Amino acid sequence: MNTNKYDVAVIDYNTGNVDSVVKAIKYFDKKIILTNNIEEIKNSRKIILPGQGSFQFGMEELKKLNLIDLIRERVLNDKIPILGICLGMQLFADFGYENGENTGLGFIKGSVKRIETKLKLPHIGWNEVNFKKKDEILNGLEDKKDFYFVHSYYFECLNLEDNLASTNYDFEFPSIVRKNNVIGFQFHPEKSLKNGLKLLNNFLST
Repeated sequence: MNTNKYDVAVIDYNTGNVDSVVKAIKYFDKKIILTNNIEEIKNSRKIILPGQGSFQFGMEELKKLNLIDLIRERVLNDKIPILGICLGMQLFADFGYENGENTGLGFIKGSVKRIETKLKLPHIGWNEVNFKKKDEILNGLEDKKDFYFVHSYYFECLNLEDNLASTNYDFEFPSIVRKNNVIGFQFHPEKSLKNGLKLLNNFLST
């Protein structure tokens, strides 16, 4: 019997990009809560970690709110699905290298590094996402469709099997990562029209 009070908890940790995520999820008539309350997160079937900004700031805010151990417990011990969006995905890495070396949540082996390019940064706008393998999170989606990006740093996966899709911006970088119940989108699905909504629905339906 499912005793969880909420379908999904969207973590509010002072990094922005939460209102549009919440609005998009409400489209699917799910019981959602925007929260940083420990008990409410414990009573949710799934977690979404949104965010934009620096890796260092994101981890510092999670620490201030006493959420790091809780998120790790829910994901690693309770095995609930978690979705990271933009900065949220990057925080799944072992380390981030913005303003020095900073420790991440460590869900997916890899590190977050600045994009080295002569092209304009941040990388803003629509860009093509190329699937690397089949996965249920990609059900109903066509390969090589455009999604909306805003970032200057990228997730470098240590294990190629964790990279579900990639995007090219003067070089190829992971744009969707997955390891078991941990899923990350570098782009913003909530700003990516019907294809983004389909991805969110796939996550909510797993």
